[in-house]
Amino acid sequence: MAAVTLKDVAERAGVSIKTVSNVVRNAPRVSDATRTRVLAAVGELGYRPNPSARRLRTGRSGLIALAVPDLGTPYFAELAHHVGREASSRGFTVLIEETRGDAREELRLATGVGASLLDGVILSPLRVSSADLAPVADEFPLVLLGERDYGSGQVVADHVLIDNVAAAREVTAHLAALGHTRIGAIGVDEQRSATSRQRLEGFQQALHEAGLTYDPRLAARVGEFDRPNGLAAMRTLLELPTAARPDAVFCFSDLLAVGARRALYEAGLDVPGDVALAGVDGSGEALYATPSLTSVVPDKAVIAALAVDCLAARIGAEGPLPYEVRLAPHRLEVRESTDGMRRPLPG
Repeated sequence: MAAVTLKDVAERAGVSIKTVSNVVRNAPRVSDATRTRVLAAVGELGYRPNPSARRLRTGRSGLIALAVPDLGTPYFAELAHHVGREASSRGFTVLIEETRGDAREELRLATGVGASLLDGVILSPLRVSSADLAPVADEFPLVLLGERDYGSGQVVADHVLIDNVAAAREVTAHLAALGHTRIGAIGVDEQRSATSRQRLEGFQQALHEAGLTYDPRLAARVGEFDRPNGLAAMRTLLELPTAARPDAVFCFSDLLAVGARRALYEAGLDVPGDVALAGVDGSGEALYATPSLTSVVPDKAVIAALAVDCLAARIGAEGPLPYEVRLAPHRLEVRESTDGMRRPLPG
């Protein structure tokens, strides 16, 4: 039996081939009634898109990849949701790759090796070095996410990020403005990641601006930005003499803050009465925590839109394009873990 074609579906649904193509690609500007009719025809005829045929016609497959370190992290799961929606609105299908922070896997995806059907990749790198990435970054459509600091001009690729220094400075200044004088930090990365360095820089700037002294004893080190490391780091801070313990802690991720909150609970300490707590990521987990967690909220929808825009432009370009660093907005959401004011959740 011959394969079902777009033309067959169009005839069954009584629409143009282009309309069928738009529905199959989940492109916008198709009425609900037309979309329903086309999808019914697709189901009746058993039509399946053929990415190989599309690639032969256009030189592109319509497939892109989003590669992140850990899909178990709420931030990356939420980001993947937004990237999927943005990509779909532009006619792309997204494959989700989990690198687990493996430098070899990050480099493989950055070059498109082993993924011949991919038109491009949005990569959130964690371990791959600038020396490995720089020679190949402009050979395949690539957009980098996050705060990996490759140095000016070392890696030729579009980059979408937030201002981590400013974000950390804002949340630390908030804690200082509440009258806290022994402000700790959880998230000094043993692997010296750019995210950790930048957030520590903003933390130290805010302390200086508030007339407070940076105490290295209050800057707890972690191996990863996850719950167990937050738990262990807060336990370490609580082992300090009572007079030296922090009265507020800025955690470099929401997951670290969730782990830290557990340690405070185990110690019988109140949040924020005994220790105020804040994080970064704006995750749903932070919002629904008890108490709700003050957090810096990166605009993940804008990050996704900027990344997909950059990648789509590079995929569709007929010649070289200038590379850009695109800054996404963030905001500080003050919640119960710092101001102590109980408030109902929206919805």
